[in-house]
Amino acid sequence: MIQLQPRSIWQHLTLSSLADDLGRWQGEYVTRPSGLLTSWRATNWLLRQADWLALGLVMLLYSIAPFTSTTLIGLVLLACSALWLLLLLRERIPLSPVHLVVLAYWAIATVATAFSPVRAAAADGWVKLTLYLMLFALLARLMRAPRFRNWTITAYLLTALVVAVGGLRQWFFGANALATWVDPDSSLAGTTRVYSYLGNPNLLAGYLIPAVLLAAAAVVAWRGLGKLLAATIALVTAACLVLTFSRGGWIGFVAGGFVFLGLLVQGWTQRLPPPWRRWTLPGMLAIAAAGLAVAVSTVAPLRDRVGSIFSGRADSSNNFRINVWTAVIDMIKARPILGIGPGNDAFNQVYPFYQEPGYTALSAYSVFLEIPVETGVIGLICFVWLLLVTFSYGWRHLQRLRDKEAIASVWLVAAMAAMVGMLAHGLVDTVWYRPQVSILWWLLLALIASFEAKSAEGDRA
Repeated sequence: MIQLQPRSIWQHLTLSSLADDLGRWQGEYVTRPSGLLTSWRATNWLLRQADWLALGLVMLLYSIAPFTSTTLIGLVLLACSALWLLLLLRERIPLSPVHLVVLAYWAIATVATAFSPVRAAAADGWVKLTLYLMLFALLARLMRAPRFRNWTITAYLLTALVVAVGGLRQWFFGANALATWVDPDSSLAGTTRVYSYLGNPNLLAGYLIPAVLLAAAAVVAWRGLGKLLAATIALVTAACLVLTFSRGGWIGFVAGGFVFLGLLVQGWTQRLPPPWRRWTLPGMLAIAAAGLAVAVSTVAPLRDRVGSIFSGRADSSNNFRINVWTAVIDMIKARPILGIGPGNDAFNQVYPFYQEPGYTALSAYSVFLEIPVETGVIGLICFVWLLLVTFSYGWRHLQRLRDKEAIASVWLVAAMAAMVGMLAHGLVDTVWYRPQVSILWWLLLALIASFEAKSAEGDRA
């Protein structure tokens, strides 16, 4: 009997071996005409300018998302989806292992919708999920070109700067609390929690986590005055994120920051003499941890807010979440295989049958509970598989690019760190299901998936 080595099992699980096959297949076939509308392709202006139109739509999406209604965001997503379908007529779209697992999750969500107890509501959520996945596919195709990648990230970072400045203005000049965001019995009852244009400090924190880390990467990637602009964005967005007083946002910020620092220093230490390599990374992380501990212990609002994380049901926000989580676990037990179907509308129709009296909720307040509620244990397994494949894929290309394309590698570092930050925030909140944050998750996933075998057309763009 032939026994698979552990490395082989890991390669199969993360689709690492398949990545090489896809790369060879794309190199041989992907740049050839697909056979559909071949003659029209050469003369039609819309098909020839599709990449630039896609860039314009994507930049528009990330520029208006914090300031406009979800309806308008949905219309732009619909336009992005239509353009991606148009690109399918022009050429074969390159695939990565990340694409395949995303497609698998979409298939599970489709089956979950078909068997949902609230099929009409789940169908609405399925449509939204499909639009997000088509945005992912368009972004992964678009960002294969370095300048398109840079412009897309720049559009988001400049918008995040405007949003963060709005938040800082609220801190200095005051802002009306639109909801009870702090336990009225705590020492922070009178503290201003900024929310800027997003109307919710937790949502604002979720929106800013990727901005801080991508801006930190831009400090390395951009040139000249661009470095000063990137440093300004990183500092302003980080300050605004802290002033949201979002505990989940802080957890995500710290988790993503440590991953960013670790990956960045790990690559840099490879250039140091061997004796220094062993201790540089642990030393840098220890210094960062010590600085964080000093800040928490000496700044009273930070200390009180962090302390409330560990106060259990004594904190009203904690108590609310625990009661919601208890009801959500009962929902999962009732439909463990495929869940109730995707979307907040499906959740809102089913949750009242399980909720504790007085604890109305619009979501599960945890991504890792929301996913099994919507798509069951099968969906949760597929989601964890997606994370394994994505981080493995990103790590593999990070090692390949560090010596050859250092600028490109820093975007990979930021994308993986920001994903970790959003996941850490998602442990205790589900703001990334809001379109303003959800489109950022798919941007990060697409950014990692865009690093694949060289494509003549994509890399010349």
